[in-house]
Amino acid sequence: MGWFGTVSGKEVDEFAKGLAQDIAKRYPPTMDRGSAERKISQKRLTSILEDTFGKASAYREENRLGVYKKARLSNTFRWELQELGYTRRFVEVATEGLVVYISRKN
Repeated sequence: MGWFGTVSGKEVDEFAKGLAQDIAKRYPPTMDRGSAERKISQKRLTSILEDTFGKASAYREENRLGVYKKARLSNTFRWELQELGYTRRFVEVATEGLVVYISRKN
């Protein structure tokens, strides 16, 4: 396992993009930019992010991600959030949270 892990890079990319898409369904980029009619509470946003991070942690455990795959997962997640149109601040906070969760030792 060590550096590379047991899953392909393409699979990691697809999973990371799926995580970002899940966030977009529950918290669209328009809400992040403040242009949506509805607002979302901090508690709800925290719940959405923690759910996403929990999925990432479970994926890490199931697929024994190595150092490079963890980095690839977090970078692909960041790029997908940017492409979806989230603010820089949200992208940074969400990516940092993801890195913390997938780096934890169980």
